[in-house]
Amino acid sequence: MDQRGRDADDEQAEVPPGPRRRTGGRSARVREAVLTATLDQVAERGIEGLTIGDVAARAGVAETTIYRRWGTRTALIAEAVTDLAAAGNPVPDTGALRTDLQLLAEQISQLITRPGIARLVGTTIALSADPEVAAARHRFWNDRFERSAQVVTRAVERGELPATAVPRDVIETLAAPLYFRLMVGDETIDDAFIARCIDNTLTLHGVPS
Repeated sequence: MDQRGRDADDEQAEVPPGPRRRTGGRSARVREAVLTATLDQVAERGIEGLTIGDVAARAGVAETTIYRRWGTRTALIAEAVTDLAAAGNPVPDTGALRTDLQLLAEQISQLITRPGIARLVGTTIALSADPEVAAARHRFWNDRFERSAQVVTRAVERGELPATAVPRDVIETLAAPLYFRLMVGDETIDDAFIARCIDNTLTLHGVPS
């Protein structure tokens, strides 16, 4: 090896290793703790009863940490609502539309029957005049529709739905009665009701027999 090559090797050897990249780490844990505490507080007291101080105490962080990262109580609530859409269940892929819709309906039911979720969703609708809350609500619904659209797309490819089927329309037909039954009718969502929602969805959107 010539001198130039040895010099290059020496220079590389003298370069100290860079800091190791952290995956997740404390920042991710703090975010999860704060958003979980926010949803818990809303479940217990509603949005109107939520305070940054209570969230900080429950999450085990300083109030300044929350203010520095989220700025306002509304921004915190907005991100907690948005986070709900990303959390949880994978998109069903059973190979058949009926069983995909069954799992999807069960996922929706499990989400909206969680303590405080119906109250949270209802309050975000009531606070739609607040642009941050309204934007979070739109992100929540759009994310859930976009994820669920795969169920419809695959059904079209299998010939279970016509090529003209609109994914959002199909998912709305399935999901709307579930939300209405819980939030307006205040009734239990049972297996028989889920089966009826699926039958109605297939009748309205399915390929004519």
